[in-house]
Amino acid sequence: MGMLSEFKSFAMKGNLVDMAVGFVMGSAFATVVTAFTQGVFLPLLSPVMGGIDLSEMKFTVSEAVLAADGTVLTDAAVVDFGTFLSATISFIIVAFVMFMIIKGLNKAKKKEEAAPSAPPADQVLLAEIRDLLARQNAKL
Repeated sequence: MGMLSEFKSFAMKGNLVDMAVGFVMGSAFATVVTAFTQGVFLPLLSPVMGGIDLSEMKFTVSEAVLAADGTVLTDAAVVDFGTFLSATISFIIVAFVMFMIIKGLNKAKKKEEAAPSAPPADQVLLAEIRDLLARQNAKL
């Protein structure tokens, strides 16, 4: 039972729960950005690129080999770099948004005030002399 209670206390620590929430939110955000990239950004980019659909860009290394009856004997070797480019654009959007969020959070944090530095040794010595003289004058 000791191991179970240790695990429970570990799992319920604030940092672990915060990290789990961060992963869920990050995953949901990545899904939204992918949908934005595929459904909005790339279709708007297509006319600028002369009507090329980026997600359909492929490079065929070798054609499919067909039998006499039309069945595929060997599949075509295709490099689907359009999907890779779409994923790269999604990654850049996510990375930029996360950069802006972290930059905003860092700016919003209060700057911690630096602890005052210790006074120089001669000032400490002078303060001690002053205190001694004040005590001596008080006794008179």
